[in-house]
Amino acid sequence: MAATGNDGRDGYLAFVESHQHRLLRAAYLICGNRHQAEDLLQDALLKLALRWSSVRGGDPAAYVRSILYRDAVSWWRRRRREWLSAAPPEQVAHDRDGALRLTMHHALGLLPPRQRAVLVLRYYEDLTETATAEALGVTVGTVKSQCHAALRRLREVAPELARDTRPGQGPADVNNGLEVNP
Repeated sequence: MAATGNDGRDGYLAFVESHQHRLLRAAYLICGNRHQAEDLLQDALLKLALRWSSVRGGDPAAYVRSILYRDAVSWWRRRRREWLSAAPPEQVAHDRDGALRLTMHHALGLLPPRQRAVLVLRYYEDLTETATAEALGVTVGTVKSQCHAALRRLREVAPELARDTRPGQGPADVNNGLEVNP
């Protein structure tokens, strides 16, 4: 941003104030770590600030989401490591909803970054296949195939997510998206 006058600074600040929490949640879902999500968002907002004059007329939120997802994949590729542990992780408490959240978090962590990004954009951000493809810079066919592969992988690593099996209840009639194309 140039130092002359306001140059849209107020618009940029208003955008950041109104969108930062939703973008931070999306970043967290993509990378699974609050501190890394904050860093990703900060870097994305810096990149947005540098291009604000050309982006502000369009959809700045989509621009930031694209930066978030691409930077998350790049970060993962640079720092891909295997984390070894001497003991298995502790068992989850009997809170069913908390257990499902932890199971989903763990299952998402087992997906490659692009598949994770597709699921977050499609089902958390509720974007269309076309909007997801634009955000990730890929074709709609790639979004479809990555989504299909990611859902198949989630069913493999966490079959308990495929149905609502709370004690005292049968399987729910609600489609949670994991039953598609079994």
